[in-house]
Amino acid sequence: MEEEHMKEIEKIIGRMECPRDFECYKSGFENLCKAKDIGIESFLKCLEENPSECKFSMPFGFSYFCKCPLCHYIVNKLKK
Repeated sequence: MEEEHMKEIEKIIGRMECPRDFECYKSGFENLCKAKDIGIESFLKCLEENPSECKFSMPFGFSYFCKCPLCHYIVNKLKK
């Protein structure tokens, strides 16, 4: 991974708390939440089975949005 991405990821991690203890980062981005970019800045569509259990999920209509800044960076910049 490029140093630029690592610096930005470390900056994001330093500004937030994660109930999963940054499992996505620690796993080398192998254990990621299921989320999809839908073109709305700062939000992803959450595709997890139980999105209401995540502190970063936000209900909207019949779906949930993910507002985790780390997940957003991973999906949009690293295309994972």
